[in-house]
Amino acid sequence: MKKIPAVHKLFEKSVKVKRVFKGNAVNFNEDVVRLVNGKTATREYIDHPGAAAALPITDKGEIVMVRQFRYPVGEVTWEIPAGKCHGAGDDPLRRARHELREETGYTARSVKKLITFWPCCAFSNETLPIYLATGLKPGPMSPDEDEFLHVMSVPLDKALKMIKSGAIKDSKTVIAILMYAAGIRGK
Repeated sequence: MKKIPAVHKLFEKSVKVKRVFKGNAVNFNEDVVRLVNGKTATREYIDHPGAAAALPITDKGEIVMVRQFRYPVGEVTWEIPAGKCHGAGDDPLRRARHELREETGYTARSVKKLITFWPCCAFSNETLPIYLATGLKPGPMSPDEDEFLHVMSVPLDKALKMIKSGAIKDSKTVIAILMYAAGIRGK
């Protein structure tokens, strides 16, 4: 049986960093790395500033989600409110609160972190914390000028059925709803 290397022996060392594309939202890199066996390889990935999301739960226990068209997948999606961080100094908790208000009009009395995850660690360095937002108070929405959103509240049992049927496919939304259904309420 082949021996599994120690974790520290799995690390790849950057040899050359090459920015191929610099965009407004993300960048694309094509780096050369030294592998554990001494050879080199190319790693293509999206350099992302990170994002933050809120799982808003009403006093009735319903999940507030937004419907919006997502061009890359060509569909109208069901998602919890979320947004990209605006640089390294943008606090994810503050960003989650901001996106909640901007996309749904709600503000939250209590916001607790559920999880931080990597949406696609094979080709992006994006991190995405999800916060549980409760004690919601309605207010006016203020979406970005290129955002067209429809806000809906869905009971937890219906949201779980929507995940099972494939109506909800967005990873952050699936993770947040399943964590909440499992009784995880944040810290």
